[in-house]
Amino acid sequence: MIVVDRDLTAGRAANAAAVLAVSLGAAHPDMPGPDLVDAGGGRHPGLFPHGLPILAAGATELVRLREAAAADPEVLLVDFPSAGQTTNDYQEFRAMVATTAPAELRYVGIALQGPADAVRTLTRRLSLYR
Repeated sequence: MIVVDRDLTAGRAANAAAVLAVSLGAAHPDMPGPDLVDAGGGRHPGLFPHGLPILAAGATELVRLREAAAADPEVLLVDFPSAGQTTNDYQEFRAMVATTAPAELRYVGIALQGPADAVRTLTRRLSLYR
């Protein structure tokens, strides 16, 4: 499940969701399903076989959700600090995060993966990003 800041523009929300999805996939390289084969025998790389909803939360709610997810040992949390959308230089981004106190970090989104009940409990009050 991916949760993005509801106040992001559509482009920034799409960017956050894509970055989080790639990072989540890297953490679990077994996530894609088997390759697809069309009627002509053409192969298509396997896709994620489960739904991956993109939910929305306010900035403060996103911080609280991140903290709750980080406290649950069954949930894999991938977060995207907002500084990442201010630069195209990953080393600069890392430096910005390194010099920001944890309580001051803000997020454009988070990805959660784990037991369905645990993830649903964390996100049950959220709606789809629109």
